[in-house]
Amino acid sequence: MKKFCLAFAATFFVFLSAPTQARDLPDFTELVDAQGPAVVNISTTQIIKQSAQAQLFPFDENDPAQELFRRFFPGQVPGMPGQQGRPDEPREYKNQSLGSGFIISANGYILTNAHVVDGADEVTVKLTDKREFKAKVLGADKRTDVALIKIEATKLPFTRLGDPEKLKVGEWVVAIGSPFGFENTVTAGIVSAKGRSLTQENFVPFIQTDVPINPGNSGGPLFNMKGEVVGINSQIYSRSGGFMGLSFAIPIDLAMEVQTQLKQNGRVSRGRMGVVIQEVSKDLAESFGLSKAQGALVTSVEKGAAADKAGIVSGDIILKFNGKLVTESSELPRQVGATKPGSKLPVQIWRKGKTLDVMVTMGEIPEDGTPEVKRGRKSSESAKANRLGLVLSALSSEQKRASGLQSGLIVEDVTNEGIRTDLRPGDILLSLIHKGSQVELKSVAQFNELIAAVNKTESITLLVRRGEVQTFVLIKGATDK
Repeated sequence: MKKFCLAFAATFFVFLSAPTQARDLPDFTELVDAQGPAVVNISTTQIIKQSAQAQLFPFDENDPAQELFRRFFPGQVPGMPGQQGRPDEPREYKNQSLGSGFIISANGYILTNAHVVDGADEVTVKLTDKREFKAKVLGADKRTDVALIKIEATKLPFTRLGDPEKLKVGEWVVAIGSPFGFENTVTAGIVSAKGRSLTQENFVPFIQTDVPINPGNSGGPLFNMKGEVVGINSQIYSRSGGFMGLSFAIPIDLAMEVQTQLKQNGRVSRGRMGVVIQEVSKDLAESFGLSKAQGALVTSVEKGAAADKAGIVSGDIILKFNGKLVTESSELPRQVGATKPGSKLPVQIWRKGKTLDVMVTMGEIPEDGTPEVKRGRKSSESAKANRLGLVLSALSSEQKRASGLQSGLIVEDVTNEGIRTDLRPGDILLSLIHKGSQVELKSVAQFNELIAAVNKTESITLLVRRGEVQTFVLIKGATDK
């Protein structure tokens, strides 16, 4: 009986102690003590020249607030008695903002976000020991939101850099920064996801975390539990302007590649192919004869660009770039952007049911745009809807000049039968793809003949120009009434 009681007590003790151990949280104190001194507060000042009239009387002359302002503050309104100085006399005002950064070398090189120092006339760096330095901006890259600044100092504490590739989803991470100006604030959370693509951010595979990040944290480091910097805290997703559990950091390996070019050249040069791409869905893969959804589907090719010179055309699917698989379309801009302009690289494409290898001599990324497609009057070639519920007409000469296209069919109207097509009035149909074969569309009669030949249970894919963008639209069971 005594032995049974002892065994029961031991088992009961283990049962009680196990949950306590599972609830233990990591201790960040050593990490903060070791790495905290290398994190800095960055304050910027921007000089804005503005007239006294705009500063004291910021209302449009048609604004209803104008009369109210004149009535209750007559001495402050330009042109009213009692006003001091000329209303159009320019004055200087200081716009100040705060951010964070971290030291990457003992001689004063510091990484932060490009938006922290953007437009700044003066940048001040404050260390944890209260010393302050004026910093020089060596370069800023808005595409990745990375900036490199320099202070004149030596023997500074600096951070150790880690490998973001080794980060695991669910792993603990720590941020140190100056949210709302509260210097050296420490927050912690976990890695929520890796390789996130955000709108208008094609060159950064963001690290998503739930670490509390707020204004002022921008540019600060994201540490792993080894005390290594794995990212730069860059932005949050929020509907309120404050933290809502979604924070995004720039991987440190990408940031270091950028800072190398900023240090050497003051700018970043990136390779460019001159293609517009879209994701390859399972249905699109089947439509193009691919065994699985992979790669980047080329929707348009810029005339005279690197891809055009290499023979890549709309409808090609890029499977490999420079020997690396393109599993998702979002990977391609990063791979291309990381190349050196002028370099000649192999690209594997899928075309008409087989793979082709081409060599592409990379261009360099500029800011560019394409002409907008203008809608004209309806053509008399077709006035009724086809079996897809589309009212189509051939492009007029005016529309061809405006769009830069040689042929195509404009969608004049979409009837109720055509709702499932996901097409809109104003769209231009460029080509039809069925069973891996792509046919350029030149007339309404030709298009109607093509869809009439498709079995009602089969799908077709249309290359569509919508505004400035070309995209592939899949229509399932295209001829099924």
